[in-house]
Amino acid sequence: MTSRLLLVEDDPKLGPLLVRMFEAEGYAVALATDAAQAKRAAADAIDLAVIDRMLPDGDGLDVCTELRRADFDGPVLMLTARGETKDRVHALDFGADDYLTKPFEIDELLARLRALCRRGPRIATFDVGPIHIDLGRRNAFAHGRLLPLTARELDILAYLARRPGTLVSKLELLENVWAADEIVTNVVEVHMSRLRDKLGADAGIIQTVRGQGYRIEP
Repeated sequence: MTSRLLLVEDDPKLGPLLVRMFEAEGYAVALATDAAQAKRAAADAIDLAVIDRMLPDGDGLDVCTELRRADFDGPVLMLTARGETKDRVHALDFGADDYLTKPFEIDELLARLRALCRRGPRIATFDVGPIHIDLGRRNAFAHGRLLPLTARELDILAYLARRPGTLVSKLELLENVWAADEIVTNVVEVHMSRLRDKLGADAGIIQTVRGQGYRIEP
């Protein structure tokens, strides 16, 4: 059966080129050139998505998040000119399955898509202690109670929860959860305090090692 691929790419040359390449591989392709078009196109059944990060009307990560919230569990590959580690980590934490930096070779893109399709449906949820995190729906629960977290607080919690028992420094959090132009003095401490307040009786799951960083102990 033909796989239905959503391509979100605003480049007037690259977009049509990728459509031709994907169709030659046997995919049925729907091309969207901005986030608004992508969200409308996603209302139809699709099997996988290739999404550019930088769109004229927003961030491709928002499109990825909308797909996951709509229970889409197919592969999502992000395309971007941003190649820093923190950008890749951010995309993966927002629900992407893979991340390819521009410029890229078409053969590598196609190979990555084939590999993603072989994996089957992604696992977007995980548990650590009493905390349940669903990165697809972008929410978290403690003992079944929905936590009223901001996007940044959820990113911090997910980053720590994926590394249970591992000490994570303040610098590591800054490099992987925040963009460079967002960093201000004490930003980690402020967000950590708010996160703990919302965790309530479960706040103790996040331990502070003075002068070194934080870790989650399930």
